[in-house]
Amino acid sequence: MSPAADRERPEIPKALPLLPLRDAVVFPYSVVPLIAIGESQVRLVEDAMRGSRMLGLFLQNGDAEKPSPADLRTTGTAAVVHRMTRRPDGALQMIVQGIARIRISRITQMEPYLSGLVEPAPEQGAEGIEFDALANTARDLFQRLVAASPQMPNALGDALSAISSPLQLAYLIASALPISTEERQEILELDSVAEKLRRLVSAIQRQLAVAELEHRIAAETEQHLGKQQREHLLRERLRTIQRELGEDEDPDRVAVEDLRKKIESLPLPEEARREAERELGRLARMPPVSAEYGMIRAWLDWLTSLPWGKTTAVPIDLKKARQILDEDHHDLEKIKQRIVESLAVKKLREERQQAAEDDSAREPILCLVGPPGVGKTSLGQSIARATGRQFVRISLGGVHDEAEIRGHRRTYIGAMPGRIVQALRRAGSSDPVFMLDEIDKLGASYHGDPAAAMLEVLDPAQNRTFTDTYLGVPFDLSRVLFLCTANTFDTIAAPLLDRMEVVPLSGYTEDEKIRIARSHLLPKQLRAHGLREGEVQIPDELLRRVIREYTREAGVRGLERAIAALMRKAALRIGEGASAPVMLSDADLKEALGRPRFHAELTERVDRPGVATGLAWTPAGGDVLFVEATLVAATGGGGTLQLTGMLGEVMRESAQAALTFLRSNGARLGLTDGALDGKTVHVHVPAGATPKDGPSAGVTILTALASAARQRPVRSDLAMTGEITLRGKVLPVGGIKEKVLAAYRAGVKDVLLPRLNEPDLEDVPEEVRRTMRFTPVDSADEVLREAFPEQAAPELEPEACETGEERPSLQ
Repeated sequence: MSPAADRERPEIPKALPLLPLRDAVVFPYSVVPLIAIGESQVRLVEDAMRGSRMLGLFLQNGDAEKPSPADLRTTGTAAVVHRMTRRPDGALQMIVQGIARIRISRITQMEPYLSGLVEPAPEQGAEGIEFDALANTARDLFQRLVAASPQMPNALGDALSAISSPLQLAYLIASALPISTEERQEILELDSVAEKLRRLVSAIQRQLAVAELEHRIAAETEQHLGKQQREHLLRERLRTIQRELGEDEDPDRVAVEDLRKKIESLPLPEEARREAERELGRLARMPPVSAEYGMIRAWLDWLTSLPWGKTTAVPIDLKKARQILDEDHHDLEKIKQRIVESLAVKKLREERQQAAEDDSAREPILCLVGPPGVGKTSLGQSIARATGRQFVRISLGGVHDEAEIRGHRRTYIGAMPGRIVQALRRAGSSDPVFMLDEIDKLGASYHGDPAAAMLEVLDPAQNRTFTDTYLGVPFDLSRVLFLCTANTFDTIAAPLLDRMEVVPLSGYTEDEKIRIARSHLLPKQLRAHGLREGEVQIPDELLRRVIREYTREAGVRGLERAIAALMRKAALRIGEGASAPVMLSDADLKEALGRPRFHAELTERVDRPGVATGLAWTPAGGDVLFVEATLVAATGGGGTLQLTGMLGEVMRESAQAALTFLRSNGARLGLTDGALDGKTVHVHVPAGATPKDGPSAGVTILTALASAARQRPVRSDLAMTGEITLRGKVLPVGGIKEKVLAAYRAGVKDVLLPRLNEPDLEDVPEEVRRTMRFTPVDSADEVLREAFPEQAAPELEPEACETGEERPSLQ
């Protein structure tokens, strides 16, 4: 630089306010616009304008709002503010001109903005033929670049011709050249003017090579490109330009880079990582207009959104778990105890770091089987609360496509992962409490068997490498706590049932339902209807009427709906100005729920010969079953057996066995001669639209036939269950607890059951056992003796009993 130019420079103060710049470098002799944002920067500029109007401009490392001295580069530019305007948002827009290169000597002020002592950092000039040739080369190359680049104004080339100073030439080229911020700072920090020019010559040659290559490619292919190829080339050229400018903001490229960062940050298994990187490479090379582009993009989005290695479980506190289960569920002591035991095993395995690969020691998957409304789903939510895990639930009722579980092949349009993977993404963790609801209602079709697909999900030996068809890579399900629910296990596939431990849940007694209503249902419905505690009062007798006359069920869903109807009536009365508390009465019950749906019809139904009361098990709990029998004189000679009421094959065989037993032992059982001979025997079970099957109605059919043959009614307070054999033996049956609870709800006082089922009474609630009488029986003779107690039975002949013991028979 000439001495005259040095004399034109303003004198630089020793102390300057220091303005940090993000992604910008201001060179000496250049005039650039800048914006001061934030209270600290605005105050810095205002103070400078009241003084020398001079600032120190230094590149900032990082994006800190208030950078520290360590965040600033030590070499910068002293600049003068020529013009300043204030924007509506409070920021200051200014035009500054670089004066000279400076360095920071010492920071003297941190607040409210950075200020420090600076010293000039003059560049080292050079003379000679080589130096002049270097300057001329830089000038000529830059003028060629301006001519080859439409985005650069031609005035830049003209401005170079008027500059004689090599330093000014270098800084002008550096200001206009499309290079990165870091390269600009490196050029500013070079002390030698010759080194600056050499770096610029190299950068200009690189830009010229890119521009000339683009021109050559465009010239050679312009006549042969179709529309799609032309768009692809233009996108590639745009990416090249943006990459050189450091402004690569192409949405497709940004999306690819985001996916790359996600894949690098996720703890993917090696196989999944290889597949993800391979597909990502294909995506980066593929034009976005390709049909396969969207498919690969969707696959990568699913893969990176799964909770690989992310867990939320907290250390298990058994006391807290028991407390949560007791708060959320009344009674169910055996079920809650089984859940706490399972959590205790899991706690010990985690604390002692038992090898995860030890599949033989894994805790079994629990399957909660019971009628609707007894709390199966809410038990899963309580387990999630107790373990700190997320809770997800999928309903399998009506699922008949294997792809719903495993997912579809991603080559199909609209393909998606299966429900298992979708639920895991929704949970956001790889160890949720996963409830598979209604697993007994899976159905097979020509699309495959979803129950077979569930085998891999629920098998501890396989689910560590569960592979969804859509993803095509294994995902570890071994940390998931699976729970299943079902109304009956009869329809669950045997291999699937083998992987689970069945935990039966039975219905509630009347007193249990009242306690559940008081502790859970009423507070919930009060909140749901905007009512406060104590504003509505429902007597226990009113709740008992609701349970007996309106909601005869195993669970409490119907009871909750009835309580909601009562709450609506109470809310209406309070809304109309009634004073609290509102006491609900029988009139409110009839107004809200209508006339009673159930009646105490037991005595009425069994008040004549030929009717007996049986007990049946259904997926919705136990039920009372009335069996009717009548004898009609046969036309044409021989008698037949006629069965109606949609009876299944097993139940038909029980009726045939009972009839054959009575015919072969009629005289010994006290039947009149020929009571069954030549008669058409008609057995009917009411509710004919409901299918019925099973062997447990055998003793009931036997009793109804005996009652019709003897023309004596059976005891009205007696119900029975048990399978009958051809020789009169009573065999055990299932569902004793549900059947006893159904008898209790119907007002039955005495229950006959097989003697081998007597241990099952331990599952019956204590309050039911106290109010009912249970009579275990072994043979048909004992059944008939209890059904007709007013008449003594004769002694049995020794050969008539299976066990060889002599037993009395009915007269």
